[in-house]
Amino acid sequence: MVTGAEVAFWLLAPVMILGALGMILSRKPVHSALCLAAVMISLAVQYAAQDAPFLFVVQIIVYTGAILMLFLFVLMLVGVDAADSLVETIRGQRVWAVIAGVSFGVLLVVAVGNAVVGSPLGLDAANADHGGNVQGIAALVFTRYVFVFEATAALLITAALGAMVLAHRERLTPKKKQPELVAERMQKYAETGQHPGPLPSPGVFARHNAVDTPALLPDGSASELSVSATLRARGTVADAHELAAPIERTLREIATEDGGGGPDDAADDSGRGYDVSRNAGQSRAGGGSDQ
Repeated sequence: MVTGAEVAFWLLAPVMILGALGMILSRKPVHSALCLAAVMISLAVQYAAQDAPFLFVVQIIVYTGAILMLFLFVLMLVGVDAADSLVETIRGQRVWAVIAGVSFGVLLVVAVGNAVVGSPLGLDAANADHGGNVQGIAALVFTRYVFVFEATAALLITAALGAMVLAHRERLTPKKKQPELVAERMQKYAETGQHPGPLPSPGVFARHNAVDTPALLPDGSASELSVSATLRARGTVADAHELAAPIERTLREIATEDGGGGPDDAADDSGRGYDVSRNAGQSRAGGGSDQ
């Protein structure tokens, strides 16, 4: 007689194996995280099929729903097109990684073999003593292992407080107020020419609204200040010439229609950005007198 647990195992075991292989062999971190999510969800279903609802809920809420999704969001925030460096920062880390992986595989095979070949205690008998799986875990946690449970909770709270204390830095100078910040910005503008206002946001006068798309100024040129320096260093910024091509084409047509020059002259002036639009505006303003 085939049970539901056996059906779930034979259906989800291939998915878990393929997901584990995809997590290891995938080149992009986001794809690896998605494969790991498939493995964790399949493992949660296995727990549910084995009459372990507590492990099923913990696997879904804690690991798949919180920790893994946090990894995925961080990877997507950092960038999926960033090339990983193949230079080893720690000497011999690949060798030790292979040794650790093989050791973990041997340990897993031994543990599974002991569970299959040996004679473990029955789950049904343990759950029947307390009326269910969750009740049995609660009875063990809050009776026999209550001191260990409370000590672990206190240790985690102490670790969190210690991290906050170590990360906290005392302010050496008083916090600057808005008038002082404005005065500093104006002083930098007078000394170095740095713009005192906020930086232009990405996608202004553009066809896209993304962090890797530079803002286009009214003359069609790209604003380098609108894109993060990290994205520029990685080379993942969209091509500003392609984004400005429609505006440059429009400026050339305006310059040609208003008699500002032939097509060749307009094409030569397209690289000057603001000068083209200014000349075009002057030609429109003085067009009636010329004719």
